[in-house]
Amino acid sequence: MAPGMSLLPASTNDAYGGMKAAAWGLTVIAAATISSALLHIGLPDGGAVVIAGLDISGAERIIISLFAWAGTTQFVWGLMLLAVSLRYRSLVPLALGLLTIERALHTWNMWGPKGSHLADGHHPPEAWVTLGSVPVLLIFLAMSLRRA
Repeated sequence: MAPGMSLLPASTNDAYGGMKAAAWGLTVIAAATISSALLHIGLPDGGAVVIAGLDISGAERIIISLFAWAGTTQFVWGLMLLAVSLRYRSLVPLALGLLTIERALHTWNMWGPKGSHLADGHHPPEAWVTLGSVPVLLIFLAMSLRRA
């Protein structure tokens, strides 16, 4: 049996041997990340009210600024994911591994002790998407580490 792909490849050439579905899954995730980022950057409230349904009264300017900051970071991260998924495929396992860690930490922050402070137990749509993304990312990661 041939050995699987490495999480940290020796080079960033096109010698990706994992399952193509994992790389294409990463492309879809990159597009969704970029789309979400553009909403956070472009919407007047950063999506805090119109999408997340948060009450931002009392800290409106700070929250809108934080949403825009998160969107900017998301945008750059999404561009990197897109580059990896389309061109630097030997880095697909690493990108999926990092995404899994990021989404798991987001899930913990949204549903764990810090998320318990949300008014009336309200969780914005992103909290639900993030919760569901962790098992999907783990499947894509396993697929990327397996020889096609």
